[in-house]
Amino acid sequence: MADSSDEKTIIEINKIIVDNNDDNSAMKLNCPDHIIRKRLPLSFPKRNKDIYVTKKTNFQAQLNKCEKLLSNGESEIIIHGLGAAINNACNLALTLKKNHNGTLDIDVNTSTVKLIDDLEPTTDDADYELNTRNNSSIHIRVFRTINIGGLKYEQ
Repeated sequence: MADSSDEKTIIEINKIIVDNNDDNSAMKLNCPDHIIRKRLPLSFPKRNKDIYVTKKTNFQAQLNKCEKLLSNGESEIIIHGLGAAINNACNLALTLKKNHNGTLDIDVNTSTVKLIDDLEPTTDDADYELNTRNNSSIHIRVFRTINIGGLKYEQ
């Protein structure tokens, strides 16, 4: 059984952890007085060569879209992935590189994106609040190393 000095130390450590948490996201997320509404992340401008990968989109459909862009003369495409979709974005870029037998190369950049959640009150006493959190993102530039025209990808 822990003595009272150990209990005081644990309480002090927990207080320091809570005090150092800038946005108190741990406390806000566990609050029963609010409903969390996640906002969409800010995205880059949508161009023809941008592919935004999600966990919900079919991998084969994303691969076909990339192949179509490359076969229509695009010299590069940029694949964007956020959070759990980073793995799918990497797999998509590596599959494209493998399918094109060394005529494509990849350039990878990672970053952190700030996401904002709205905390809507469920009772009249609570106020609207914002919760900010960070999430990892990846941007993969897939470009041609040899300009040989459009390649056709057959399934």
